[in-house]
Amino acid sequence: MKIAVIQGPNLNMLGIREQHIYGPMSLDQIHEQLKGAAAQNGVEVEFFQSNLEGEIVDRIQECLGTVDGIMINPAAYSHTSIAIKDALSAVAMPVVEVHISNIYKREEFRQKSITASASTGVISGFGPFGYHMGLIALMQIITEIKAVSNAQQTAE
Repeated sequence: MKIAVIQGPNLNMLGIREQHIYGPMSLDQIHEQLKGAAAQNGVEVEFFQSNLEGEIVDRIQECLGTVDGIMINPAAYSHTSIAIKDALSAVAMPVVEVHISNIYKREEFRQKSITASASTGVISGFGPFGYHMGLIALMQIITEIKAVSNAQQTAE
C-alpha cells in the first residue's frame, strides 16, 4: 500500500509560525513520526510540500496509477482552490484531508473547505496526531476497496 502525503502553503514553516495554533513540531518531525507509523503497518509514504497551487495540482495528478490514496493538508488553499478540488476529483481515489487546527474554531473565512467536497473524509483540530488518524483511515478505506475488488474478480 502506498500513500502520498501532500502538504500545502506555509506548512514548511511549522514549528516557527504561530505555535499557539499549530504547535511546536516541524513538518520534518511530523513526517518522521508518520513514516515510522506507516512502516509499522507496511505502508509506504511519499511526502510533498509546496507553496504553489499549480505544483500541488501537478502532484495530485501524478498520483494517478502510482499510489493507493492521498492524505492532503491543502492549508490556506482549502478555502480558495477550485483547481485543487478538481484535481482531487479527477484522480478518483481515497483522499483524507487533514488540518492541524480546528478550522471551525478559526476565522469565518477558514471555516469552509472547498477541497473537502472532493475528499473521502476530513480530520481537523487534533494537531499533528491528525496525520496518524488520516493514515489509519486511509489504510482502512484502501483495504476495504481492495477486498471488494478482489471479491468482484473472484465472482467473475
